[in-house]
Amino acid sequence: MPTRRTRRRRTYARPRTRPFAGVSRAVPVVLACGALAAYARWIRPRLLTWGATHEEITRVYPGDELVPDADATSTMATTLPAPPETVWAWLVQMGYDRGGRYSWDWLDHYGRPSADHIVPRWQTLEEGQSIDTARGGRSWFSVALIAPHRTLVLRSDLDLTRGHSFDPRTGPAPRARLDGIWGFHLAPAPGGGTRLVVRTRGLGRPRPLTRPLDLLIGEPAHFVMQARQFQNLRTRVAAAA
Repeated sequence: MPTRRTRRRRTYARPRTRPFAGVSRAVPVVLACGALAAYARWIRPRLLTWGATHEEITRVYPGDELVPDADATSTMATTLPAPPETVWAWLVQMGYDRGGRYSWDWLDHYGRPSADHIVPRWQTLEEGQSIDTARGGRSWFSVALIAPHRTLVLRSDLDLTRGHSFDPRTGPAPRARLDGIWGFHLAPAPGGGTRLVVRTRGLGRPRPLTRPLDLLIGEPAHFVMQARQFQNLRTRVAAAA
């Protein structure tokens, strides 16, 4: 008598679920948010005001009015061991085809060392004069304000679509641009030194593009470069003294 085949019931193992899988996936997000919050609350304000006193931070300086609606600003300061006349001589010879910028030369001077002495032919500077910042004259600073031994304000207007500077007096401004000032303000300090305050103010358009880039790249980069310039200026003026 034929036997009926018995069907074997297939059983499937249920996948094991990790009880804290969702939590573990959320940890990187929480840590990233915490890091951003800490940067915004404690680190960023220090970077933007490195070395400056409360009075220096809140003070209005010549040249601030050139970018009245700035969406980015910083005030950094240091004390240099030489009188303003000596520090001034180093500042007025800045420029790509002049004495450099005394910062990280491999970043802003194509690896060429910045000047380590005063060069007489670079000591002449006038309002309206252009100071090249790159090869071929693609970008430059304009001397916006100059008061010997007290104030030097450089202005930059950059067309982001071409990567070239432009003159705002010759026509309408590009839709994608970065405008800003880099101001150096000197005052005598006790002991024959100089208090050097550097004020920057910037405006970028379109803001949804330029503002995140400034927060993530522009501001940290400026801190790194400006702090290095302070250090190199201190070394140079001390050696000259």
